[in-house]
Amino acid sequence: MGMMERFGDALRGLNSRASPARPMPSAGYLRDGRNVTLNGFRPTLRAPSQDVQVAWEQAAAQSTYLAQNSGFIAGMIDQAVVNVVGQGLQLNARPDAEALGMSTEAATEWARGVEARFNTWADRAIDCDAEGRKTLGHQQAGWFRSWLLMGEIFCSLPFIDRPGASWRTKVKHIPAHLCVNKSNGQDLVQGVRIDSYGYPKSYLFRTAAQNMGLPQEIEIATRDSEGRSQVIHAFDGMAGQLRGITVLAPVILVARQYGQLGDGTLSASLLQSVFAAVMESEAPTIDTLRALQTPGEQSQVTPLEAWMEATGGWQKNVNIDLNMPGRIAHLFPGQKLTFLENKHPNSQFVDYAEFLLREIARCCGLTYESATGDYSGATYSSVRMATTENFLVTLYRRKNIIAPVLQQIYEAWLEEDIELGNTKFPGGARGYLRNRAAAARAIWRGAGKPQADDLKTAKAHELWSRLGVISHEMICAELGVDYEDIVIALADEKRLRERHGVPEPTRVEDAQAEALIAQSEQEPARAN
Repeated sequence: MGMMERFGDALRGLNSRASPARPMPSAGYLRDGRNVTLNGFRPTLRAPSQDVQVAWEQAAAQSTYLAQNSGFIAGMIDQAVVNVVGQGLQLNARPDAEALGMSTEAATEWARGVEARFNTWADRAIDCDAEGRKTLGHQQAGWFRSWLLMGEIFCSLPFIDRPGASWRTKVKHIPAHLCVNKSNGQDLVQGVRIDSYGYPKSYLFRTAAQNMGLPQEIEIATRDSEGRSQVIHAFDGMAGQLRGITVLAPVILVARQYGQLGDGTLSASLLQSVFAAVMESEAPTIDTLRALQTPGEQSQVTPLEAWMEATGGWQKNVNIDLNMPGRIAHLFPGQKLTFLENKHPNSQFVDYAEFLLREIARCCGLTYESATGDYSGATYSSVRMATTENFLVTLYRRKNIIAPVLQQIYEAWLEEDIELGNTKFPGGARGYLRNRAAAARAIWRGAGKPQADDLKTAKAHELWSRLGVISHEMICAELGVDYEDIVIALADEKRLRERHGVPEPTRVEDAQAEALIAQSEQEPARAN
């Protein structure tokens, strides 16, 4: 290589070191990663099951503590339970008539008989509850509370012969913390033993200590050899997640902040109430404070006793005591006493507290107004829209949290009812096991959507029905009732009126309905 070529290479190297090439601008996510806000924000991406396993026990303990010690949290949980469960989801049996070789009429009649017997079983605690204390509707409330605080529901279906009971199928609610939270790195994940596809084959539970003994671990298969459920597990989560976690996990910190905000505001308010006075004086601070002391507190000798003796006459006749309201005192010459206004709580406290409560309510699937009972500033339109949106959350939780538990219970109960001969089925119990899915198909119905104005809702239903875009069955479903039950009840009422000579009820005509709606709209204005 010649001298000039070596010089050119050295020059190019010098230039590259002196002025490094600037990176070309490009598009991409997280380009502001060096921003002050995102600096240091480097969460680790792990499998959902690992995140749940690490945080489950602490999150469950903290959420339970909040439910036991926070009035707002306890109230929100109660409201969520009422919205989703109410008095309990009701069975609406829908057997597949074609798959079972039945006519539509025969399947409908068969379903009504099954519903009646199932409701009898569900309404008797001695029949449906392994502990004999709660009806099935009451148990549903306990399941949903467990899901809110623990993130999951565990139930077993033991067979128990009990005097006074007509069925042996019972439901046992298992506390979620009894499922062992451990893994072996292979087929056991958080106490759930799975196959290669992730299907839960069995569950590992810790038994409660009895008679001063140590807790033991037992493993229970998910289903028996006939496919009957032995352990029911319901939760909500991401793909790969085998255990649930409390829905309050994202707002545990927020709930604590709300409590700290209240404690801090109360402390500041009490502090200002006690020390809401400032004294301005030319005398030394320690001597000015001694003027606020009681005669007993002033008995201590200080280096400035002479000055205090000079003002002793004034002190004997004047006493300033902040604990005694309504007192007016004449101060020593050169002193000034100023009273301060209590500034707590202020408007900022109300705004920030409302913001925290809104976040907690949203996480619980409630509107702020429903969670707190504060409807100030809410309008009919805003309440209606919020109720409609949150009712979709209620439907989701009914469908995916409570209904799966009830469906497995129903399938087990129906199998026994067929074995007992109460429910006739082609092929008996064996025929049922071969056609379980078709025979036990059902819908679980809860309370209807809350309405801000029943008259406006009824008018809207009438309009949609006339346009032909909604059926009477859909209207009944929105109201939380079964259309077949309504039709049968109306027919029974009509026959009863005819038997006793009672005239038919007067129908409300369109003009009358319009007048009733207009009257309801004017009543608030007259009241104001």
